[in-house]
Amino acid sequence: MKSKIIGGGTSAVEVLNVSPHGFWLCVAGHEHFLDFEQFPWFRKATLSQLFAVELHRGEHLYWPELDVDLDLDRIAHPEKYPLIAK
Repeated sequence: MKSKIIGGGTSAVEVLNVSPHGFWLCVAGHEHFLDFEQFPWFRKATLSQLFAVELHRGEHLYWPELDVDLDLDRIAHPEKYPLIAK
């Protein structure tokens, strides 16, 4: 006999920690550090705005309160995307 699964799964994306230099995200079990130098859109965000992140289609992150969206490739390989909006 199998036990019933109660409730839903844990979030596929969560903010783990925030520092003066950036913040750590865990996406599907993988940790990513977003440095404020490379991702300046988050520098002045409130904690509430940072934590309100959504994962779409398994590889696209969206912060609706900041109107910022990034795919995981940009986060993992920011050197491939040299242009940064100010």
